[in-house]
Amino acid sequence: MSKIGYARVSTTDQSLDLQVAKLEEIGCDKVFTDMASASNTKRNGFQALLSYLRAGDTLIVTRVDRIARSVLDLQTLVNHLKFNDIQLQALEQPISTDSASGKAFLDMLAVFAEFELNIRKERQLEGIAAAKKAGKYKGRKPISENVKLDIHRLNKKNQPITAIARELNISRNTVYKVLKR
Repeated sequence: MSKIGYARVSTTDQSLDLQVAKLEEIGCDKVFTDMASASNTKRNGFQALLSYLRAGDTLIVTRVDRIARSVLDLQTLVNHLKFNDIQLQALEQPISTDSASGKAFLDMLAVFAEFELNIRKERQLEGIAAAKKAGKYKGRKPISENVKLDIHRLNKKNQPITAIARELNISRNTVYKVLKR
């Protein structure tokens, strides 16, 4: 029965130090960390954590939003933990998955975390729309007709896509888009 901690921040500008210190202070034997959005479920530290956890362990986070940002992700994680006889505990919220009231509160917090994420996305889209309307957000400059001709010329010479992109200093995706049209 080990206490295993998990700490996460969304960007490299933020610090994990406070979360890690709290987790170590309450006696976590090991702490896994990530610097990535919680909506990204392919986080290296998170994947290593899931591989490391064993039956009887308690996974400890400072807050629920450190481990999941959607209700579905959180419920999937909680079900995985429960199936493997692993408890989940949040330090700053009265949550522990070993009781019905703790599970209910956990689900409510997940709803609010997902709501917050969706509101932030909406604001971002509104900001981009306003910037476009004001002429401040114009997107990427289109590639020139000469570059398009060069792509077709090199493609007719059976050059690989990667070689074409490298020679013209453009992305492979751009090469594919031009050839598709």
